[in-house]
Amino acid sequence: MGLILPISKCSTLSTKRLGARRFKITSSWNPGFNHCSVGDRAVAELRNRWMEFQGIKNWEGLLDPLDDDLRKEILRYGKFVEAAYRCFDFDMSSPSYATCLYPKSSMLTNCGLDKTGYKVVKNLYATCVVQMPRWTKKTFPNLASPQCSWIGYVAICDDAKEITRLGRRDVVIAYRGTATSSEWLENLRATLTCLPDDMTTSNENYDQPMVQSGLLSLYTTNTQCDQSLQDTIREEIGKILDKYSDEPLSITITGHSLGAALATLTACDITTKFSNAPIVSVVSFGGPRVGNKSFRCQLEKSGTNVLRIVNSDDPVTKVPGFVIHDDINDVAERGTTHVASMRMPSWLQKCMEDTQWVYAEVGKELRLSSKGDIATCHDLKTYLHLVTLMKNVQL
Repeated sequence: MGLILPISKCSTLSTKRLGARRFKITSSWNPGFNHCSVGDRAVAELRNRWMEFQGIKNWEGLLDPLDDDLRKEILRYGKFVEAAYRCFDFDMSSPSYATCLYPKSSMLTNCGLDKTGYKVVKNLYATCVVQMPRWTKKTFPNLASPQCSWIGYVAICDDAKEITRLGRRDVVIAYRGTATSSEWLENLRATLTCLPDDMTTSNENYDQPMVQSGLLSLYTTNTQCDQSLQDTIREEIGKILDKYSDEPLSITITGHSLGAALATLTACDITTKFSNAPIVSVVSFGGPRVGNKSFRCQLEKSGTNVLRIVNSDDPVTKVPGFVIHDDINDVAERGTTHVASMRMPSWLQKCMEDTQWVYAEVGKELRLSSKGDIATCHDLKTYLHLVTLMKNVQL
């Protein structure tokens, strides 16, 4: 099977301006300690370069060929997404349907991740506005879907050895993909809608950021009984930033399919809400499009780092809506081959954007390729298998 990677140029930058924040790449490794084993040197390599792997240089020079340490990091975060799937109760006949199968204290252990050095500190729930029609509850009772469903978790690295290996304390937010019928209906609400004011930054250089309607609803909707996913994230991240303000910290948001889109929206919200946020990165698998070009501009201005792992044979990554690029250079830079690359008159582009169906690709793309049916191409296991095969691959 073929593996297609975007071409990147090396960068020699040692710092990067991220909105109002500035990060400096530093090392806790003692260069005077020369008597170290190969394993120690591997640990030092990761510890010294963790900001590069988190995207502070936009992953330049790391994707073609795929840096082996970055590949391991991608797979590591993919395991957290797998855990989100394993923890979810898919059994529609079960009284605990759409909830988490395990308590926080044993969640990662039950998913085989007990040796990661992370602990789960918060369960995450998303609320659907769209519900199945009433007649379906009698005709197709198994299609009944709860309004609020468990969708992921927040975990923090709290093992001293793992913190030393990583070079910082890492916070992971992991999301599963679409699982309930109500979530599928939310996915179909694909027109663009404006981000609320508290999720945008005032900038006169670009238009109003817009994102997919159903996605924003899943993230921001609350009920009298259930807190919104957004409020839960803000509350938990606020606590984490206060508690660990005196040490190196990273926030990594990862997800598959719907979870990949939620990861990008969550990252946007965190970098907008918290001016003191550390480096925030997204590692997404098989995600659909999220927002328009202004949304992409806001992500870039805020310093949000997004690495999208995309299977070129996965149709989910090509929806919703369509993409218009300003010029062919934009297409070449992003390694995107499935969008229109010809310049069109500005008046026509404006008319098309007014339809609220014009999306924009975000972040850096790591493109894979596989053969198979739609389900196989979109499956998270396929993505992780393809990344595993990329060791020492260069095209």
